[in-house]
Amino acid sequence: MDIKKLLVVGAGLMGGGIAQVAACNGCKVLLYDVKEEFIERGLAAIIKSLAAFVAKGKMTEEAKTAALANISKATDLAAAAKEVDFAIEAVPEVFAIKEGVFQSLDKYCPPRTIIASNTSSLSISKLAAVTGRPGKVIGMHFFSPVPYMQLVELIKGLATSAETFAATEKLARELQKTPVAVEDYPGFAANRIVVPMINEAVYALMEGVASSEDIDTVCKLGYNHPLGPLQLADLIGLDVLLNVMEVLYEGYGDSKYRPCPLLKKYVAAGWLGRKSGRGFYSYEK
Repeated sequence: MDIKKLLVVGAGLMGGGIAQVAACNGCKVLLYDVKEEFIERGLAAIIKSLAAFVAKGKMTEEAKTAALANISKATDLAAAAKEVDFAIEAVPEVFAIKEGVFQSLDKYCPPRTIIASNTSSLSISKLAAVTGRPGKVIGMHFFSPVPYMQLVELIKGLATSAETFAATEKLARELQKTPVAVEDYPGFAANRIVVPMINEAVYALMEGVASSEDIDTVCKLGYNHPLGPLQLADLIGLDVLLNVMEVLYEGYGDSKYRPCPLLKKYVAAGWLGRKSGRGFYSYEK
């Protein structure tokens, strides 16, 4: 199956990044969100990102223009979905929200269309079950920032067909990404390993083991990590991390996945990291 026309649902950080990468690699992309202003904000971020590639000599001005020409705005989901080969949602990591999107995509997309989720932890089998095409549902977990990160986890639900997996794997490679096959367990592979590590770093901070800066320095210099765990937390978003920890805790029922109370406190206070201007570090101008 050749995938030429792609629908991205959600024009935020992840959706915009996916749209950018797809457009740069020759796909016709429909970028959908519930409000025009959200799409405009997403397009502005894409333009800024592409300009940075041009400035660094990694892309020509002509290639930038061609990529932007491949992206169209969409505020009518029914109209946008009717002719696409592949649809991927990048909406908030809340099952009820994703469930509604999947039901709408199942209703509006042609029978041939593969429906994917960019979820970082939620069950693909459970999402597939709300559609009438479980064999055509798959997880396609990109990493942030999408234009720079190489990895894509491909998550097979219980009903995901071999044809769906093969087509999605082919798409990932066409987008210049490295796909890795992962089974449908809470947190998949990457977040099951990394997010509990970040959560443990938050516990260390809460218990006064060391300061934020020193915890991050330990990991950067001791383990050669490019970012410390608390810096990474702020980049990902503390609300996203809390959602993942709650999925892990509920899915496995193991106390080692219990979200740190300090993480909960920061999220309740609206200290979500870079996107809110304050997390474990301050980003206010």
